Amino acid sequence: MFRYLLCSFALVLLYPTAIDLYLVGLPKIAQDLGASESHLHIAFSIYLAGMATTMLFAGRFADVIGRKPVAIFGATIFVIASIVCGSADNTETFLIARFAQGIGAGSCYVVAFAILRDTLDDQRRAKVLSMLNGITCIIPVIAPVIGHLIMLRFPWPSLFNTMAGIGVLVCALAIFILKETKPNKTPKQQFDINTSLTATKSANVEVFLERYFISRLIITALGVTTILTYVNVSPMLLMGMMDFDRGEYSTVMALTALVSMLSSFLAPLALSWIKQGTLMIISQCILLTAALILASSYYGFENDTLYLMGFALVCSGFAIGFGVAMSQALSPFSQRAGVASSLLGIAQVFSSGLYIWLMGLLGVSALNMLLIILLLGSLISLTLILLLGSPIHRGSNEEIVSTT
Repeated sequence: MFRYLLCSFALVLLYPTAIDLYLVGLPKIAQDLGASESHLHIAFSIYLAGMATTMLFAGRFADVIGRKPVAIFGATIFVIASIVCGSADNTETFLIARFAQGIGAGSCYVVAFAILRDTLDDQRRAKVLSMLNGITCIIPVIAPVIGHLIMLRFPWPSLFNTMAGIGVLVCALAIFILKETKPNKTPKQQFDINTSLTATKSANVEVFLERYFISRLIITALGVTTILTYVNVSPMLLMGMMDFDRGEYSTVMALTALVSMLSSFLAPLALSWIKQGTLMIISQCILLTAALILASSYYGFENDTLYLMGFALVCSGFAIGFGVAMSQALSPFSQRAGVASSLLGIAQVFSSGLYIWLMGLLGVSALNMLLIILLLGSLISLTLILLLGSPIHRGSNEEIVSTT
């Protein structure tokens, strides 16, 4: 079992590493490539676009040819793209390589969740996904520090060479450590990859257009949209509205990341005492409380402590409930876990980008942007959790890989 956890964690970590490690080098990258720093910020959106466009295909291939080949392919593409980024001498090449990095990271991201679905039962998967979320929260804190240390002695291409090295390590794990986990399909469980998702109502065929899966997809998408909105508007809130300097801003972000990490590690312990649905309700109540505290601070009591408390609750509420919601979303799918992971990832990336873009287009202020998604997201999620509390299992089609 340890091999599956190790490989899944490594596959997931490519995604945040490629976002956070190079940010410290943006000014120097812009200077060397003859572009403005603001122009190169589009590299973030390009990277997410690469992830989104490949997720559905990666999930389908993972369900057809297996998890291991897709993991090796994704890690290999990530390595090549990282090397090209580091050797780029113009903006166009750099952005194309960033898109390719997203393809590689997106393939690995989808496979990681499919592996966990294949190898863990519902309860253990919820605990592991919560821990995985906590480890992921460490990357935004550690990666910029590592990037800064690298650039003290080496030029900015070394940042991408480091990413390539990480990709090589992940590829080696996929080749030599990871064993194939894709379940063998019985004749009744075979399905045509080109068949519409709604083409069959057979109890033995896993379909996605059902209420339980859609509810969890919406909950996870709203959760990711909430946390990415907070990350996106945090500079404006902390350095603009609250007049923090860069050092204070970095300290607050590090502390909120620590809150996320601790909450994620406490969630598995909580699951030993309370039910998954109860923990999800608690997480949404925390997010709703965060919205009320931030609103009262902005519209009533102007208090920095209340703001910081609200930000901490945003991170804590997301960290407590996200792993459980992801586990429940994957629970009904044993034969199509790859596609299920893809749909979840696409929904999360698309909803986040669309919401942030739309709010910016409408000229909504940074705090109101966060308040809107906190209020709507928590209320919608609470409603879905209360209405659709348990999955509908289709017989005994869940296969668990034996621990070795």
